[in-house]
Amino acid sequence: MSTKHADLVLTNGRIYTVDAVEPWVEAIAIADGRILARGSATEMSELAGAATRIVDLSGRFAMPGIVDVHNHVVMGGQAELFELALPRDARLDTIIALVREAAEKAEPGQWILGAAWGADAIAELDNSAALAALDAASLGHPVCLRDETAHNRWVNSEAMRLSGITETTPDPDMGSFGRDAATGKLTGMMIEAAAGIVERVASTHFTEDMGIAAAAQAIKTLNSYGVTGFLEAASMQSVMAAVHGLDQRNALSAWAVMAMPAVEPNFLFGLAGDELFALRENYRGPHVKPDFVKIFLDGVPGARTAAFHEAYLEDPIHGCCFRGKTMVTYPDLVRWLGKCEAQGLAVKIHCAGDAAVSQALDAIDVVRSFNGPTDLIHHIAHASYIHPDDYKRFAELGVAADLSPMIWYPTTFLEGHRAVMGTERAEKFWPNADLIKAGALLAGGSDWPVIPNPDPWNGIEGLVTRENPSGAFAGQALWKEQAVDVATAVAIFTVNSAKAIGIEALTGSLTPGKSADIIVLDQNIFEVPANRISRTQVLTTYFEGRAVFERA
Repeated sequence: MSTKHADLVLTNGRIYTVDAVEPWVEAIAIADGRILARGSATEMSELAGAATRIVDLSGRFAMPGIVDVHNHVVMGGQAELFELALPRDARLDTIIALVREAAEKAEPGQWILGAAWGADAIAELDNSAALAALDAASLGHPVCLRDETAHNRWVNSEAMRLSGITETTPDPDMGSFGRDAATGKLTGMMIEAAAGIVERVASTHFTEDMGIAAAAQAIKTLNSYGVTGFLEAASMQSVMAAVHGLDQRNALSAWAVMAMPAVEPNFLFGLAGDELFALRENYRGPHVKPDFVKIFLDGVPGARTAAFHEAYLEDPIHGCCFRGKTMVTYPDLVRWLGKCEAQGLAVKIHCAGDAAVSQALDAIDVVRSFNGPTDLIHHIAHASYIHPDDYKRFAELGVAADLSPMIWYPTTFLEGHRAVMGTERAEKFWPNADLIKAGALLAGGSDWPVIPNPDPWNGIEGLVTRENPSGAFAGQALWKEQAVDVATAVAIFTVNSAKAIGIEALTGSLTPGKSADIIVLDQNIFEVPANRISRTQVLTTYFEGRAVFERA
Protein backbone atom coordinates (compact mmCIF):
# COMPACT_ATOMS: atom_id res chain seq x y z
CA MET A 1 0.00 0.00 0.00
CA SER A 2 1.28 3.44 -0.93
CA THR A 3 2.27 5.84 1.86
CA LYS A 4 1.50 8.87 -0.30
CA HIS A 5 -1.66 10.83 0.44
CA ALA A 6 -4.33 10.92 -2.25
CA ASP A 7 -5.67 14.13 -3.75
CA LEU A 8 -9.03 12.47 -4.39
CA VAL A 9 -10.72 9.29 -3.20
CA LEU A 10 -13.83 7.89 -4.87
CA THR A 11 -15.39 5.55 -2.33
CA ASN A 12 -18.43 3.37 -1.57
CA GLY A 13 -19.01 2.54 -5.21
CA ARG A 14 -19.41 -0.42 -7.53
CA ILE A 15 -16.30 0.22 -9.58
CA TYR A 16 -15.49 -1.97 -12.59
CA THR A 17 -11.79 -1.66 -13.37
CA VAL A 18 -11.62 -3.62 -16.67
CA ASP A 19 -8.51 -5.20 -15.17
CA ALA A 20 -8.60 -8.99 -14.76
CA VAL A 21 -6.28 -8.82 -11.75
CA GLU A 22 -8.92 -7.04 -9.66
CA PRO A 23 -12.06 -6.39 -11.74
CA TRP A 24 -14.29 -4.97 -8.98
CA VAL A 25 -13.38 -2.59 -6.16
CA GLU A 26 -15.17 -0.27 -3.74
CA ALA A 27 -12.83 2.68 -3.90
CA ILE A 28 -10.03 4.31 -5.86
CA ALA A 29 -7.36 6.74 -4.63
CA ILE A 30 -5.97 9.34 -7.02
CA ALA A 31 -2.83 11.48 -6.77
CA ASP A 32 -1.27 13.83 -9.33
CA GLY A 33 -3.84 12.79 -11.93
CA ARG A 34 -2.93 9.10 -11.70
CA ILE A 35 -4.50 6.13 -10.00
CA LEU A 36 -2.59 5.70 -6.76
CA ALA A 37 -4.34 2.59 -5.49
CA ARG A 38 -7.65 0.73 -5.51
CA GLY A 39 -9.40 -1.61 -3.11
CA SER A 40 -11.91 -1.50 -0.29
CA ALA A 41 -13.33 1.69 1.14
CA THR A 42 -11.42 1.03 4.36
CA GLU A 43 -8.12 0.51 2.57
CA MET A 44 -8.47 3.67 0.48
CA SER A 45 -9.46 5.75 3.52
CA GLU A 46 -6.00 5.10 4.88
CA LEU A 47 -4.57 7.10 1.96
CA ALA A 48 -6.62 10.18 2.78
CA GLY A 49 -4.93 13.17 4.35
CA ALA A 50 -6.17 16.52 5.59
CA ALA A 51 -6.31 17.95 2.03
CA THR A 52 -7.81 14.88 0.36
CA ARG A 53 -11.18 15.33 -1.28
CA ILE A 54 -13.53 12.42 -0.57
CA VAL A 55 -16.38 11.68 -3.01
CA ASP A 56 -18.97 9.21 -1.74
CA LEU A 57 -20.39 7.37 -4.74
CA SER A 58 -23.26 6.01 -2.60
CA GLY A 59 -23.22 2.70 -4.40
CA ARG A 60 -23.11 4.15 -7.90
CA PHE A 61 -21.40 2.36 -10.77
CA ALA A 62 -18.08 3.65 -12.12
CA MET A 63 -15.68 2.42 -14.79
CA PRO A 64 -12.83 3.64 -17.02
CA GLY A 65 -13.51 6.44 -19.47
CA ILE A 66 -14.51 5.46 -22.99
CA VAL A 67 -11.87 5.41 -25.72
CA ASP A 68 -13.41 6.16 -29.14
CA VAL A 69 -11.22 4.53 -31.75
CA HIS A 70 -12.71 6.44 -34.70
CA ASN A 71 -14.24 9.91 -34.85
CA HIS A 72 -13.88 13.27 -36.58
CA VAL A 73 -13.89 15.82 -33.79
CA VAL A 74 -13.80 19.07 -35.73
CA MET A 75 -16.47 17.83 -38.15
CA GLY A 76 -18.54 16.76 -35.13
CA GLY A 77 -18.24 20.14 -33.46
CA GLN A 78 -18.91 21.88 -36.75
CA ALA A 79 -22.10 19.83 -37.20
CA GLU A 80 -23.31 20.83 -33.73
CA LEU A 81 -22.50 24.52 -34.09
CA PHE A 82 -22.92 25.41 -37.73
CA GLU A 83 -24.98 22.82 -39.65
CA LEU A 84 -28.64 22.08 -40.26
CA ALA A 85 -29.56 18.83 -38.50
CA LEU A 86 -31.51 16.40 -40.69
CA PRO A 87 -33.27 13.38 -39.16
CA ARG A 88 -31.74 10.14 -40.45
CA ASP A 89 -35.14 8.86 -41.54
CA ALA A 90 -36.11 12.16 -43.22
CA ARG A 91 -37.70 11.78 -46.61
CA LEU A 92 -37.77 14.37 -49.39
CA ASP A 93 -40.64 16.48 -48.02
CA THR A 94 -39.00 16.84 -44.60
CA ILE A 95 -35.61 17.74 -46.07
CA ILE A 96 -37.18 20.36 -48.32
CA ALA A 97 -39.13 21.90 -45.43
CA LEU A 98 -36.02 22.13 -43.23
CA VAL A 99 -33.95 23.69 -46.01
CA ARG A 100 -36.62 26.32 -46.67
CA GLU A 101 -36.77 27.16 -42.96
CA ALA A 102 -32.97 27.58 -42.87
CA ALA A 103 -32.96 29.63 -46.09
CA GLU A 104 -35.50 32.07 -44.69
CA LYS A 105 -33.14 32.81 -41.76
CA ALA A 106 -29.82 32.82 -43.69
CA GLU A 107 -27.79 35.90 -44.56
CA PRO A 108 -27.52 36.78 -48.28
CA GLY A 109 -25.20 34.36 -50.09
CA GLN A 110 -24.75 32.15 -47.03
CA TRP A 111 -24.20 28.45 -47.66
CA ILE A 112 -26.71 26.08 -46.09
CA LEU A 113 -24.82 23.02 -44.89
CA GLY A 114 -26.66 20.09 -43.40
CA ALA A 115 -26.46 16.45 -42.37
CA ALA A 116 -27.32 13.68 -42.53
CA TRP A 117 -29.82 12.13 -44.90
CA GLY A 118 -30.13 8.35 -44.85
CA ALA A 119 -28.08 6.21 -47.20
CA ASP A 120 -31.30 4.53 -48.35
CA ALA A 121 -32.62 7.85 -49.74
CA ILE A 122 -30.37 8.13 -52.80
CA ALA A 123 -33.04 6.87 -55.22
CA GLU A 124 -35.63 9.32 -53.89
CA LEU A 125 -33.30 12.33 -54.17
CA ASP A 126 -31.47 11.42 -57.39
CA ASN A 127 -33.90 12.88 -59.94
CA SER A 128 -34.79 16.17 -61.60
CA ALA A 129 -38.05 16.67 -59.70
CA ALA A 130 -36.30 16.43 -56.33
CA LEU A 131 -33.63 18.90 -57.46
CA ALA A 132 -36.29 21.36 -58.60
CA ALA A 133 -37.92 21.16 -55.16
CA LEU A 134 -34.55 21.76 -53.46
CA ASP A 135 -33.83 24.74 -55.72
CA ALA A 136 -37.18 26.30 -54.90
CA ALA A 137 -36.77 25.79 -51.16
CA SER A 138 -33.24 27.21 -51.03
CA LEU A 139 -34.33 30.74 -52.08
CA GLY A 140 -31.13 31.24 -54.05
CA HIS A 141 -28.74 30.07 -51.34
CA PRO A 142 -26.17 27.37 -52.19
CA VAL A 143 -27.06 24.13 -50.39
CA CYS A 144 -24.82 21.14 -49.59
CA LEU A 145 -26.33 18.25 -47.62
CA ARG A 146 -24.12 15.38 -46.41
CA ASP A 147 -25.39 11.81 -46.32
CA GLU A 148 -24.93 9.61 -43.25
CA THR A 149 -21.86 7.89 -44.70
CA ALA A 150 -20.13 11.31 -45.15
CA HIS A 151 -18.99 10.09 -48.58
CA ASN A 152 -21.81 11.63 -50.67
CA ARG A 153 -23.65 14.97 -50.93
CA TRP A 154 -26.93 16.23 -52.35
CA VAL A 155 -26.57 19.81 -53.53
CA ASN A 156 -28.72 22.36 -55.33
CA SER A 157 -28.18 24.06 -58.69
CA GLU A 158 -26.62 27.17 -57.13
CA ALA A 159 -24.00 25.03 -55.35
CA MET A 160 -23.19 23.31 -58.64
CA ARG A 161 -22.91 26.68 -60.41
CA LEU A 162 -20.50 28.04 -57.80
CA SER A 163 -18.48 24.82 -58.07
CA GLY A 164 -18.22 25.01 -61.85
CA ILE A 165 -20.27 21.87 -62.47
CA THR A 166 -22.30 21.91 -65.68
CA GLU A 167 -24.19 19.36 -67.74
CA THR A 168 -21.02 18.74 -69.77
CA THR A 169 -18.66 18.31 -66.82
CA PRO A 170 -17.22 14.77 -66.94
CA ASP A 171 -17.41 12.52 -63.89
CA PRO A 172 -14.27 12.75 -61.75
CA ASP A 173 -12.07 9.72 -61.10
CA MET A 174 -13.52 7.63 -58.25
CA GLY A 175 -16.79 9.55 -58.26
CA SER A 176 -19.85 10.49 -60.28
CA PHE A 177 -22.54 13.11 -60.76
CA GLY A 178 -26.11 11.91 -60.38
CA ARG A 179 -28.20 12.18 -63.55
CA ASP A 180 -31.93 11.73 -64.05
CA ALA A 181 -32.63 8.28 -65.50
CA ALA A 182 -35.18 9.71 -67.95
CA THR A 183 -33.57 12.99 -69.05
CA GLY A 184 -29.86 12.57 -68.30
CA LYS A 185 -29.88 15.95 -66.52
CA LEU A 186 -27.89 16.62 -63.35
CA THR A 187 -29.78 15.88 -60.14
CA GLY A 188 -27.38 17.39 -57.59
CA MET A 189 -26.36 13.94 -56.30
CA MET A 190 -22.60 13.94 -55.72
CA ILE A 191 -21.02 10.50 -55.23
CA GLU A 192 -17.56 10.14 -53.62
CA ALA A 193 -15.00 12.37 -55.43
CA ALA A 194 -17.80 14.44 -56.98
CA ALA A 195 -18.86 15.43 -53.46
CA GLY A 196 -15.41 16.85 -52.85
CA ILE A 197 -15.73 19.29 -55.73
CA VAL A 198 -18.64 21.04 -54.03
CA GLU A 199 -17.36 20.54 -50.49
CA ARG A 200 -14.10 22.29 -51.39
CA VAL A 201 -16.00 25.42 -52.43
CA ALA A 202 -18.43 25.25 -49.50
CA SER A 203 -15.58 24.88 -46.99
CA THR A 204 -14.07 28.25 -47.91
CA HIS A 205 -16.50 29.94 -45.52
CA PHE A 206 -15.12 27.91 -42.59
CA THR A 207 -12.65 30.10 -40.67
CA GLU A 208 -9.80 29.18 -38.31
CA ASP A 209 -11.79 30.59 -35.38
CA MET A 210 -14.74 28.40 -36.35
CA GLY A 211 -12.40 25.39 -36.34
CA ILE A 212 -11.17 26.14 -32.82
CA ALA A 213 -14.75 26.64 -31.63
CA ALA A 214 -15.78 23.37 -33.28
CA ALA A 215 -12.94 21.46 -31.60
CA ALA A 216 -13.81 22.88 -28.18
CA GLN A 217 -17.48 22.03 -28.65
CA ALA A 218 -16.57 18.51 -29.73
CA ILE A 219 -14.44 17.83 -26.63
CA LYS A 220 -17.26 19.09 -24.42
CA THR A 221 -19.67 16.71 -26.16
CA LEU A 222 -17.27 13.76 -25.94
CA ASN A 223 -16.77 14.28 -22.20
CA SER A 224 -20.53 14.39 -21.68
CA TYR A 225 -20.76 10.84 -23.04
CA GLY A 226 -17.84 9.66 -20.93
CA VAL A 227 -15.22 9.74 -23.68
CA THR A 228 -11.72 10.48 -22.38
CA GLY A 229 -9.65 9.26 -25.33
CA PHE A 230 -10.11 9.12 -29.09
CA LEU A 231 -8.49 8.69 -32.47
CA GLU A 232 -9.32 11.48 -34.93
CA ALA A 233 -9.61 9.56 -38.18
CA ALA A 234 -8.93 12.25 -40.79
CA SER A 235 -6.49 14.68 -39.19
CA MET A 236 -5.71 17.40 -41.67
CA GLN A 237 -3.27 20.10 -40.59
CA SER A 238 -6.14 22.40 -39.59
CA VAL A 239 -7.64 19.67 -37.41
CA MET A 240 -4.34 18.96 -35.67
CA ALA A 241 -3.78 22.69 -35.16
CA ALA A 242 -7.20 23.11 -33.52
CA VAL A 243 -6.77 20.13 -31.18
CA HIS A 244 -3.16 21.04 -30.37
CA GLY A 245 -4.28 24.59 -29.63
CA LEU A 246 -6.73 23.27 -27.03
CA ASP A 247 -3.95 21.21 -25.49
CA GLN A 248 -1.66 24.24 -25.22
CA ARG A 249 -4.40 26.08 -23.35
CA ASN A 250 -4.96 23.12 -20.98
CA ALA A 251 -8.44 22.77 -22.47
CA LEU A 252 -8.06 19.31 -24.03
CA SER A 253 -9.71 16.92 -21.58
CA ALA A 254 -9.07 13.71 -23.53
CA TRP A 255 -6.19 11.79 -25.05
CA ALA A 256 -6.11 12.63 -28.76
CA VAL A 257 -4.45 10.35 -31.30
CA MET A 258 -4.34 11.79 -34.81
CA ALA A 259 -4.55 9.84 -38.09
CA MET A 260 -3.13 11.92 -40.94
CA PRO A 261 -4.53 11.18 -44.43
CA ALA A 262 -2.08 9.67 -46.87
CA VAL A 263 -4.14 11.16 -49.70
CA GLU A 264 -6.37 14.24 -49.45
CA PRO A 265 -9.89 13.00 -48.63
CA ASN A 266 -12.99 14.04 -50.59
CA PHE A 267 -14.42 15.94 -47.64
CA LEU A 268 -11.37 17.68 -46.11
CA PHE A 269 -8.73 19.74 -47.84
CA GLY A 270 -5.09 20.64 -47.37
CA LEU A 271 -1.71 18.92 -47.12
CA ALA A 272 -1.65 15.13 -47.05
CA GLY A 273 0.90 12.33 -47.24
CA ASP A 274 4.60 13.03 -46.84
CA GLU A 275 4.14 16.81 -46.61
CA LEU A 276 1.71 16.43 -43.71
CA PHE A 277 3.69 13.66 -41.98
CA ALA A 278 6.75 15.95 -41.94
CA LEU A 279 4.83 18.44 -39.78
CA ARG A 280 3.45 16.02 -37.23
CA GLU A 281 5.90 16.78 -34.41
CA ASN A 282 4.74 20.42 -34.50
CA TYR A 283 1.40 19.23 -33.16
CA ARG A 284 2.55 16.68 -30.60
CA GLY A 285 1.72 17.69 -27.03
CA PRO A 286 1.02 16.31 -23.57
CA HIS A 287 -2.25 14.81 -24.79
CA VAL A 288 -1.87 14.87 -28.59
CA LYS A 289 -0.20 11.98 -30.39
CA PRO A 290 0.04 12.25 -34.21
CA ASP A 291 1.00 8.59 -34.61
CA PHE A 292 -1.44 7.21 -37.22
CA VAL A 293 -2.09 7.52 -40.94
CA LYS A 294 -5.46 7.16 -42.66
CA ILE A 295 -5.99 5.49 -46.04
CA PHE A 296 -9.37 5.35 -47.75
CA LEU A 297 -9.19 2.07 -49.69
CA ASP A 298 -12.80 2.01 -50.92
CA GLY A 299 -16.13 3.82 -50.51
CA VAL A 300 -19.49 2.72 -49.13
CA PRO A 301 -21.87 -0.10 -50.12
CA GLY A 302 -25.03 2.00 -50.52
CA ALA A 303 -23.41 4.06 -53.29
CA ARG A 304 -21.83 0.92 -54.85
CA THR A 305 -18.36 2.36 -54.19
CA ALA A 306 -17.25 -0.35 -51.72
CA ALA A 307 -15.16 -3.19 -53.20
CA PHE A 308 -16.64 -6.70 -52.89
CA HIS A 309 -15.68 -10.22 -53.92
CA GLU A 310 -19.21 -10.80 -55.23
CA ALA A 311 -21.09 -8.48 -57.57
CA TYR A 312 -23.73 -5.96 -56.59
CA LEU A 313 -27.25 -6.47 -57.86
CA GLU A 314 -27.64 -5.42 -61.49
CA ASP A 315 -28.65 -1.81 -62.12
CA PRO A 316 -29.01 0.44 -65.22
CA ILE A 317 -25.75 2.32 -64.58
CA HIS A 318 -23.35 -0.49 -63.68
CA GLY A 319 -25.07 -3.43 -65.35
CA CYS A 320 -24.28 -6.91 -64.10
CA CYS A 321 -21.11 -8.22 -62.48
CA PHE A 322 -20.03 -4.88 -60.97
CA ARG A 323 -18.08 -5.44 -57.75
CA GLY A 324 -16.85 -1.93 -57.00
CA LYS A 325 -13.16 -1.11 -56.91
CA THR A 326 -10.52 0.16 -54.57
CA MET A 327 -9.24 3.73 -54.64
CA VAL A 328 -5.60 2.79 -54.04
CA THR A 329 -3.76 0.21 -56.11
CA TYR A 330 -2.33 -2.82 -54.37
CA PRO A 331 1.30 -1.83 -55.08
CA ASP A 332 0.66 1.69 -53.77
CA LEU A 333 -0.97 0.31 -50.62
CA VAL A 334 2.09 -1.85 -49.96
CA ARG A 335 4.35 1.17 -50.51
CA TRP A 336 2.33 3.33 -48.11
CA LEU A 337 2.34 0.66 -45.41
CA GLY A 338 6.07 0.11 -45.74
CA LYS A 339 6.77 3.85 -45.67
CA CYS A 340 4.56 4.37 -42.62
CA GLU A 341 6.06 1.49 -40.66
CA ALA A 342 9.54 2.88 -41.34
CA GLN A 343 8.42 6.13 -39.66
CA GLY A 344 6.74 4.41 -36.70
CA LEU A 345 3.25 5.24 -37.96
CA ALA A 346 0.36 2.80 -37.71
CA VAL A 347 -2.27 2.88 -40.46
CA LYS A 348 -6.05 2.95 -40.28
CA ILE A 349 -7.45 1.62 -43.56
CA HIS A 350 -11.06 2.33 -44.52
CA CYS A 351 -12.49 -0.93 -45.90
CA ALA A 352 -16.26 -1.13 -46.31
CA GLY A 353 -16.33 -4.11 -48.68
CA ASP A 354 -14.91 -7.58 -48.14
CA ALA A 355 -12.59 -7.37 -51.16
CA ALA A 356 -11.06 -4.20 -49.74
CA VAL A 357 -10.53 -5.99 -46.41
CA SER A 358 -8.78 -8.86 -48.20
CA GLN A 359 -6.55 -6.45 -50.12
CA ALA A 360 -5.61 -4.57 -46.97
CA LEU A 361 -4.74 -7.77 -45.12
CA ASP A 362 -2.76 -9.03 -48.13
CA ALA A 363 -0.75 -5.81 -48.22
CA ILE A 364 -0.06 -5.92 -44.47
CA ASP A 365 1.01 -9.56 -44.86
CA VAL A 366 3.50 -8.60 -47.57
CA VAL A 367 4.96 -5.74 -45.54
CA ARG A 368 5.21 -7.98 -42.46
CA SER A 369 7.11 -10.57 -44.53
CA PHE A 370 9.76 -7.96 -45.33
CA ASN A 371 9.80 -5.88 -42.16
CA GLY A 372 9.20 -8.61 -39.61
CA PRO A 373 7.33 -8.19 -36.31
CA THR A 374 6.30 -4.75 -35.08
CA ASP A 375 4.45 -3.24 -32.15
CA LEU A 376 2.44 -1.10 -34.56
CA ILE A 377 -1.22 -2.07 -34.74
CA HIS A 378 -2.82 -1.30 -38.09
CA HIS A 379 -6.62 -0.98 -38.25
CA ILE A 380 -9.28 -2.19 -40.64
CA ALA A 381 -11.86 0.59 -40.23
CA HIS A 382 -15.54 -0.35 -40.64
CA ALA A 383 -14.74 -4.06 -40.32
CA SER A 384 -18.28 -4.94 -41.35
CA TYR A 385 -18.26 -7.16 -44.44
CA ILE A 386 -15.44 -9.69 -44.14
CA HIS A 387 -14.86 -12.95 -46.01
CA PRO A 388 -14.80 -15.80 -43.45
CA ASP A 389 -11.34 -16.86 -44.65
CA ASP A 390 -10.04 -13.50 -43.42
CA TYR A 391 -11.30 -13.69 -39.81
CA LYS A 392 -8.20 -15.48 -38.50
CA ARG A 393 -5.85 -13.19 -40.39
CA PHE A 394 -6.65 -10.26 -38.10
CA ALA A 395 -5.01 -12.05 -35.17
CA GLU A 396 -2.23 -13.57 -37.27
CA LEU A 397 -1.20 -10.15 -38.58
CA GLY A 398 -1.87 -8.18 -35.38
CA VAL A 399 -4.54 -6.04 -37.05
CA ALA A 400 -7.36 -4.41 -35.08
CA ALA A 401 -10.96 -4.48 -36.25
CA ASP A 402 -12.36 -0.95 -35.89
CA LEU A 403 -16.06 -1.50 -35.19
CA SER A 404 -17.23 1.83 -36.47
CA PRO A 405 -19.67 3.39 -36.97
CA MET A 406 -22.33 2.21 -34.53
CA ILE A 407 -24.41 0.33 -37.07
CA TRP A 408 -24.17 -3.29 -36.00
CA TYR A 409 -27.96 -3.43 -35.83
CA PRO A 410 -30.76 -2.57 -38.31
CA THR A 411 -30.46 1.04 -39.59
CA THR A 412 -30.99 3.04 -42.76
CA PHE A 413 -27.42 2.01 -43.67
CA LEU A 414 -28.56 -1.59 -43.77
CA GLU A 415 -31.66 -0.69 -45.78
CA GLY A 416 -29.41 0.94 -48.35
CA HIS A 417 -27.20 -2.14 -48.46
CA ARG A 418 -30.15 -4.48 -48.99
CA ALA A 419 -31.19 -2.44 -52.01
CA VAL A 420 -27.84 -2.91 -53.78
CA MET A 421 -26.66 -6.28 -52.44
CA GLY A 422 -29.78 -8.27 -51.63
CA THR A 423 -31.02 -9.12 -48.14
CA GLU A 424 -29.03 -12.31 -47.51
CA ARG A 425 -25.64 -10.76 -48.25
CA ALA A 426 -26.44 -7.41 -46.65
CA GLU A 427 -27.34 -9.01 -43.32
CA LYS A 428 -24.00 -10.80 -42.96
CA PHE A 429 -22.88 -7.55 -41.40
CA TRP A 430 -20.39 -7.10 -38.52
CA PRO A 431 -19.20 -10.65 -37.65
CA ASN A 432 -18.07 -9.55 -34.19
CA ALA A 433 -18.38 -12.86 -32.32
CA ASP A 434 -16.59 -14.75 -35.08
CA LEU A 435 -13.74 -12.25 -35.05
CA ILE A 436 -13.39 -12.65 -31.28
CA LYS A 437 -13.33 -16.45 -31.61
CA ALA A 438 -10.55 -16.02 -34.16
CA GLY A 439 -8.51 -14.03 -31.63
CA ALA A 440 -8.89 -10.59 -33.26
CA LEU A 441 -8.55 -7.36 -31.31
CA LEU A 442 -11.87 -5.52 -31.56
CA ALA A 443 -11.97 -1.79 -30.80
CA GLY A 444 -15.02 0.48 -30.53
CA GLY A 445 -15.62 3.77 -32.26
CA SER A 446 -18.41 6.10 -33.30
CA ASP A 447 -17.36 7.71 -36.61
CA TRP A 448 -19.14 10.81 -35.30
CA PRO A 449 -20.59 12.86 -37.02
CA VAL A 450 -21.39 10.08 -39.48
CA ILE A 451 -23.63 9.02 -36.64
CA PRO A 452 -25.55 11.84 -34.90
CA ASN A 453 -23.52 11.82 -31.67
CA PRO A 454 -20.62 9.90 -30.15
CA ASP A 455 -22.87 7.95 -27.75
CA PRO A 456 -21.01 4.75 -26.75
CA TRP A 457 -23.92 3.36 -24.74
CA ASN A 458 -25.98 3.10 -27.89
CA GLY A 459 -23.15 1.13 -29.48
CA ILE A 460 -22.56 -1.09 -26.44
CA GLU A 461 -26.24 -2.05 -26.33
CA GLY A 462 -26.20 -2.77 -30.05
CA LEU A 463 -23.17 -5.04 -29.66
CA VAL A 464 -25.03 -7.03 -27.01
CA THR A 465 -28.55 -7.14 -28.50
CA ARG A 466 -27.95 -6.72 -32.26
CA GLU A 467 -31.16 -4.69 -32.22
CA ASN A 468 -31.67 -0.97 -32.81
CA PRO A 469 -31.71 0.76 -29.41
CA SER A 470 -33.88 3.61 -30.73
CA GLY A 471 -36.85 1.32 -31.29
CA ALA A 472 -36.62 1.79 -35.05
CA PHE A 473 -36.88 -1.40 -37.11
CA ALA A 474 -38.82 -3.01 -34.27
CA GLY A 475 -38.66 -6.78 -34.20
CA GLN A 476 -35.52 -6.97 -36.31
CA ALA A 477 -32.27 -8.39 -34.97
CA LEU A 478 -29.21 -8.42 -37.21
CA TRP A 479 -27.27 -11.72 -37.30
CA LYS A 480 -28.04 -12.46 -33.67
CA GLU A 481 -25.31 -15.09 -33.48
CA GLN A 482 -22.72 -12.30 -33.55
CA ALA A 483 -23.85 -10.78 -30.23
CA VAL A 484 -21.30 -10.36 -27.42
CA ASP A 485 -21.76 -10.08 -23.64
CA VAL A 486 -21.64 -6.83 -21.70
CA ALA A 487 -18.13 -7.34 -20.30
CA THR A 488 -16.77 -7.93 -23.81
CA ALA A 489 -18.57 -4.86 -25.15
CA VAL A 490 -17.15 -2.70 -22.34
CA ALA A 491 -13.63 -3.99 -23.00
CA ILE A 492 -14.05 -3.19 -26.70
CA PHE A 493 -14.79 0.44 -25.83
CA THR A 494 -12.10 0.83 -23.17
CA VAL A 495 -8.93 -1.22 -22.86
CA ASN A 496 -9.14 -2.72 -26.37
CA SER A 497 -9.47 0.69 -28.00
CA ALA A 498 -6.68 2.08 -25.85
CA LYS A 499 -4.42 -0.77 -26.97
CA ALA A 500 -5.43 -0.34 -30.60
CA ILE A 501 -4.46 3.35 -30.69
CA GLY A 502 -1.27 3.00 -28.68
CA ILE A 503 -2.31 4.51 -25.33
CA GLU A 504 -2.92 1.35 -23.27
CA ALA A 505 -0.11 2.33 -20.88
CA LEU A 506 -1.96 5.57 -20.15
CA THR A 507 -5.63 4.67 -19.98
CA GLY A 508 -8.34 2.09 -20.74
CA SER A 509 -8.43 0.38 -17.33
CA LEU A 510 -8.40 1.53 -13.71
CA THR A 511 -4.94 0.19 -12.98
CA PRO A 512 -2.50 1.87 -10.55
CA GLY A 513 -0.16 4.17 -12.44
CA LYS A 514 -2.59 4.92 -15.26
CA SER A 515 -4.37 8.21 -15.80
CA ALA A 516 -7.38 8.67 -13.54
CA ASP A 517 -9.88 8.67 -16.41
CA ILE A 518 -13.05 7.54 -14.68
CA ILE A 519 -16.76 7.89 -15.39
CA VAL A 520 -19.62 7.62 -12.90
CA LEU A 521 -22.93 6.42 -14.39
CA ASP A 522 -26.56 6.62 -13.37
CA GLN A 523 -27.00 2.84 -13.65
CA ASN A 524 -24.97 -0.34 -13.42
CA ILE A 525 -24.89 -1.58 -17.00
CA PHE A 526 -24.13 -5.11 -15.77
CA GLU A 527 -27.37 -5.24 -13.78
CA VAL A 528 -29.96 -3.56 -16.01
CA PRO A 529 -31.68 -5.39 -18.88
CA ALA A 530 -29.54 -5.23 -22.02
CA ASN A 531 -32.15 -3.18 -23.85
CA ARG A 532 -31.77 -0.39 -21.26
CA ILE A 533 -28.00 0.09 -21.65
CA SER A 534 -28.51 2.80 -24.27
CA ARG A 535 -30.40 4.89 -21.68
CA THR A 536 -27.23 5.23 -19.59
CA GLN A 537 -26.26 8.75 -18.64
CA VAL A 538 -22.88 9.88 -17.43
CA LEU A 539 -23.08 11.74 -14.13
CA THR A 540 -19.40 12.72 -13.85
CA THR A 541 -16.40 12.37 -16.13
CA TYR A 542 -12.94 12.57 -14.59
CA PHE A 543 -9.90 13.12 -16.80
CA GLU A 544 -6.52 12.93 -15.09
CA GLY A 545 -8.36 13.03 -11.79
CA ARG A 546 -10.27 16.25 -12.35
CA ALA A 547 -13.98 16.50 -13.09
CA VAL A 548 -14.35 17.70 -16.68
CA PHE A 549 -18.09 17.03 -16.94
CA GLU A 550 -20.79 16.97 -14.29
CA ARG A 551 -24.44 16.46 -15.13
CA ALA A 552 -26.61 19.21 -13.72
